[in-house]
Amino acid sequence: MTFAAAAALCGLAALATAAPAEAQYRQKIGNDMGKCRSGSGPAVLVKVEGVKSSTGTVRVQSYRGTKADWLEKGRWINRIEAPARAGTMTFCVPVPETGTYGIAVRHDANGNGDTDISADGGAMSNNPSINIFNLGKPSYKKTAISIGPGVKSISVRMRYF
Repeated sequence: MTFAAAAALCGLAALATAAPAEAQYRQKIGNDMGKCRSGSGPAVLVKVEGVKSSTGTVRVQSYRGTKADWLEKGRWINRIEAPARAGTMTFCVPVPETGTYGIAVRHDANGNGDTDISADGGAMSNNPSINIFNLGKPSYKKTAISIGPGVKSISVRMRYF
């Protein structure tokens, strides 16, 4: 084997081992309810209550329940987007392993991709209070949920300003 071939193989091996670490974030997935059947997991079955209208999209994102990851740009693990349906919507959010996570939900009421405080809504695991002082970003400690090997069911209530 030539030196160039050996170097190329080493480079490919490095890429192969680096990929899983990068792949742990920013996975856009579908709402596969089968991943929340009994015996499945780890996953979170998220019941979103109080969706104001059937316009725009609802986005559910999972984050690791750490200060470094919670609501940080690009640090979400899985994202599910679906057309909004007024009332209650249910999502199955798989997580990579057992541990502590947080769930954030956003209703982009006009579907423009921007945060419109006067129209859009939001919710988070454990339904923490949201006010002008925390600007919609409560501590990761208040939103943290423990996920075991099975499926954990939670309910979140949408809030609109």
